[in-house]
Formats: sequence, C-alpha cells, structure tokens
Amino acid sequence: MEVLLKELLSSSKLLSDFKEMYDYEKRLQTFNNWPFVKNCKCTPENVSVMAKAGFVHCPSANEPDVAKCFFCLIELEGWEPNDDPWEEHAKRRSCGFLSLPKSFDELTMEEYYMLEMTRLRTFLCKTGRSVISSFEEEVAATRKRLVDNFVSKHQYTPQLPAPIQADPACRPSESSYDRSEQVQK
Repeated sequence: MEVLLKELLSSSKLLSDFKEMYDYEKRLQTFNNWPFVKNCKCTPENVSVMAKAGFVHCPSANEPDVAKCFFCLIELEGWEPNDDPWEEHAKRRSCGFLSLPKSFDELTMEEYYMLEMTRLRTFLCKTGRSVISSFEEEVAATRKRLVDNFVSKHQYTPQLPAPIQADPACRPSESSYDRSEQVQK
C-alpha cells in the first residue's frame, strides 16, 4: 500500500509541476545539464528543438539523457547523433501538444481548456495503469506469503487442478487452421 501511495504522490507532483511546461522557456531551462555537447542534433545549442517538441530534461543517475514530453508523458533516452526530436516524438505516440494547429500563445481559452483536459486524462490513465499494476504485484506477493505461511504451518501441499481436456467438437478443422495461419503471415 505504501508503494501505491508513493506512486500517487509522485504523479500528483508531476501533474502540478508539468502544468508550467506549456511555457517554452520553462521547458528550455530544464536542459541546462543536457549531456550532449557536440556532433548531435541535440547539442546545447540545439536543445531549443527538444523544448519546442514538448520535451523536458528529466535525468536520472543511470540515464542522463532522459527527455519526457510534458504533455503525453513519453520518455525517450539513448539519443543518437542524427535523432530529430520531432520525428522521434511523433513516431512513438500521438501527442495533443505536437498536433496543435497554432502556437500555444495563440490558443483561445476554450482550446486551452480542451488541451488541458486531454493532458489531465493522459496523466490519470498513466497513473491508473501504474497504480493497478502496483496493486496487482502487491496482491500476488501477499497471496504467495499467505500460501507459503499456510503450507509451512500445516504441511499442506497445494493440489494443482486437473488439466482441462479440450472438447473435440471445439477443435478447428484442418481447413480453418490453414486459413488462420495465412492471416497471421
């Protein structure tokens, strides 16, 4: 449960912090310690391209070149010298920020609210998936501890259920099997 609460707290902070990242200058400031200095489209002189593509620099001890889109939350690392931030971003995820038909400063209030609702939905979905995954892991670990405890206290050996026999009437015919193989290829 502690892991779940930490995940929610972290996501809430990120959601709040990234709200300021609609501002290009704020995104650009995150690249102060960008690791590439030469022979790359993403050098300090060119990080403006990274910031314009919606990225903020989110380094970690093991990954100094992690860039995350403040809007769709895609994280990219392992940048190659010829990587174009716009192309790398666009080919991995559809992003509402990338697809803006005009600059952020030209948006109407209604367009901004619609954009912000999309950003919030993205955060909620990502957080929800993460929380569910953490919860499932915690449930599996708890189940294992309970079974191990029960087995050790009661010398109980769990019985595996008998394998289910396939009903011959449910088997596909040879011709339908051949067609399904062709579809997969």
